[in-house]
Amino acid sequence: MSDAETLLIRSRRMVLPDGEREAAVFVRDHRIDAVGDYDLQLDADRTVDLGDLPLLPGLVDSHVHVNEPGRTEWEGFATATRAALAGGVTTICDMPLNSSPVTTTVDALRAKVKAAAGQCAVDVAFWGGAVPGNLPDLRPLLDAGVVGFKCFLIDSRRCPGKSCGPRWRSWPGPARR
Repeated sequence: MSDAETLLIRSRRMVLPDGEREAAVFVRDHRIDAVGDYDLQLDADRTVDLGDLPLLPGLVDSHVHVNEPGRTEWEGFATATRAALAGGVTTICDMPLNSSPVTTTVDALRAKVKAAAGQCAVDVAFWGGAVPGNLPDLRPLLDAGVVGFKCFLIDSRRCPGKSCGPRWRSWPGPARR
């Protein structure tokens, strides 16, 4: 679908907020412009009638670890977004702290956006990372487009043994009732 193309999709089994029913959806500039009855008459460049095939809203996966750049062999944007699309997910939100570089600065965010360019099969949003020492980076990250922040309220290593360092060894554990 080109940027200027309009599309009218009809389905006898469209899933909407009020339930499943016969309906039509009109798409302009890649956005839903109108939802109406099955026999909705609008001038569209293309009309698709799905018949009894259901039309469902796309899903958003708000917790995806795309390890690109830095660990693309684990999973990159091409494979992550194609897998999402195959499962009906139309938007993923990339977690910030499992790639290299971690998304805790605007420069790192730009590296992620550059790595994603041209290879995404679905929409991608980015979380920023809130870590000790990057408080001055939070507002610039928001201004640059992150949708929010991930932070850990305790040491994220989940390792309460000797190898975890002095903070874990001194932590008393969960409160006892």
